[in-house]
Amino acid sequence: AGLSAVPPILRVRVAWQTDRLAECARFYGELLGLVTLGRFDDHAGYDGVFFGLPGSDVQLELTSHRAGSPAAPSAGDDLLVLYLEAQEAATAVARRCAEAGVDPVAPENPYWDGRAIVVPDPDGRLVVLDWGLGEG
Repeated sequence: AGLSAVPPILRVRVAWQTDRLAECARFYGELLGLVTLGRFDDHAGYDGVFFGLPGSDVQLELTSHRAGSPAAPSAGDDLLVLYLEAQEAATAVARRCAEAGVDPVAPENPYWDGRAIVVPDPDGRLVVLDWGLGEG
């Protein structure tokens, strides 16, 4: 007895906690360009914002509890990978990040060398801006 070939999953949402909700919301919304889908305030002590892409059922949610929500930074190859259509698009996003004081970092995995730019969010989580989709 196993799982069916396609489980009835309707949406995927990755949820991360943070004590820097406003900074992270700005990073993912303004700097990376993800669309803000919704926000909530004081839902059982939590504030939050969630992001997505038009026409996608994949979302990123950031939450902050009023009693504190320390985030753990990325460990090496724990990554959020955003696939962009071209190197120029990734470079433009990375430039916008740099102008806001967010400099790229070297990836731990050499797979990303020459095909992506890695930037840390305000909590130190790593985001890969990849333009090499379909090349490997």
